[in-house]
Amino acid sequence: MRTYATAQHTGTDPGQCDATAVRASPKGTRAYVLLDGIGRSEETQLWASGAALQIARTAARLGDAEAGLRYVYNLCRDDAIHYGYSHKAAAVVAVKAQGKPLTVAWCGDSRAYLMERGSAVRLTEDHNKRRVYPPSANSPYGGNRNRLTSCLGSDRDDEHVRRLYRHPAIETTTREISGPCRLLLVSDGAYEPLEDARHCLFTACHGDLIPTVRNLVNRAVDTSVKTSRALDPNQVYADNATALLAELAP
Repeated sequence: MRTYATAQHTGTDPGQCDATAVRASPKGTRAYVLLDGIGRSEETQLWASGAALQIARTAARLGDAEAGLRYVYNLCRDDAIHYGYSHKAAAVVAVKAQGKPLTVAWCGDSRAYLMERGSAVRLTEDHNKRRVYPPSANSPYGGNRNRLTSCLGSDRDDEHVRRLYRHPAIETTTREISGPCRLLLVSDGAYEPLEDARHCLFTACHGDLIPTVRNLVNRAVDTSVKTSRALDPNQVYADNATALLAELAP
């Protein structure tokens, strides 16, 4: 039985440049990847799909989310430095092997959540200007959450990003899995509208995998359209929304 499902919605954009990939090693280690491509070109879409597959294969083979993401990050960084390639994406990777903790790595603002004990536990911290300049009395909204401070395809290494924004280019976390639960990887086009509207992600991720993940991205786009229309009927907008939902076991 399939233990994961993915869904995408283009929103009001003319193209879809997000990508997902899932790969397993012969030993059963499974890697889950979601990329939120920056741009709307067909070239970016093809690049994101290929990068997601390469990350998933490498992470599953090495049994570690950071190792898989860093390998492809360095390849893309070399291309950006030497050839000027400009394709970019926010990336989040999760790897689970039987009897071992879940490892998660990311660059950008795509997120990973763990659905357990009745709540959605966020595992990642966004790489964006709002993290660098959080909301304050003088700036209620803080920095621009749509301005990334790190992403796949950047020519910056960890130390360069840390000097600029006080976090490395790639961050990681590890989580013990004590019982059956669900992992959600999600792009900002899916989580931002739901978060802003105070929808409960845990409730949204409860149910059969395929209809649940489809409903999640559809609800995100519908919410974004309604919110933007209320602000300005002439500026209706909804970003690409992509999500990957997986069943995990210890």
